Amino acid sequence: MTVGSKVKQTLVSLKSTQSTLRMYSIQTQDRKAKLAYKEALKATDEVVQDLERRLRVVEFQEPQYKGN
Repeated sequence: MTVGSKVKQTLVSLKSTQSTLRMYSIQTQDRKAKLAYKEALKATDEVVQDLERRLRVVEFQEPQYKGN
């Protein structure tokens, strides 16, 4: 498995996790839990953005990984 495909796989996993966190945030009535889910979403969003930037660099440096 290439670096590019590992980064893409990690992005897919994180985005799936974000979807789950959003769903839990909507479903809960507990304010503390809702806040915790939103904080976790913010943290994962920062990681997603960093990984997306990293993926662009990898694809630029190694064009054969683009679109795979």
